[in-house]
Amino acid sequence: MTPITLIARALKRERTKAGLSLSALAEQAGLAKSTLSQLEAGQGNPSIETLWAIANALDVPFGFLFDTAPPDMTLVRAGEGTPINSEGTDLRAVLLSNGPPGSRRDLYRFDLVAGAARDAAAHPQGTIEHVIVSSGRARVGPKDAPEELGPGDYFRFPGDVAHIYEAVSERAILFLAMEFPR
Repeated sequence: MTPITLIARALKRERTKAGLSLSALAEQAGLAKSTLSQLEAGQGNPSIETLWAIANALDVPFGFLFDTAPPDMTLVRAGEGTPINSEGTDLRAVLLSNGPPGSRRDLYRFDLVAGAARDAAAHPQGTIEHVIVSSGRARVGPKDAPEELGPGDYFRFPGDVAHIYEAVSERAILFLAMEFPR
């Protein structure tokens, strides 16, 4: 099953659960109704920003938009996985593991390139982000208090405020776990 097919199925499921029409969800997410209609039809190539806007409007973790049943074991080798690109930057995110039912956490690998900062909007109230740098150096955290991190550094910060991910070195690879409130 393709990523867009997974997104289409999950989007319809979560929108229906929330009791929202396409028009109401589009308005809450700040998107065109036609964009949501295309996504529910399994068409298009949504950006990270579009998917985050939808997840925030539905008040669900980002990973809920990828309708997958977690297997007993998952192996994603470096360079594998379906990348989700950011608008206007070279940031690539790969959803490594969405939270299983009853859990509200997602795990990502971020590939950052110098000169392409990713400004992230605040997530739902109570969201916490955990970042570990695998390689390179990056500036990460709340926009008003980011930290410069190097390989092996860990940083926990509130994800419910505007925040930033920026490579300080030529390239940086980060692992990000997001915890969402219940």
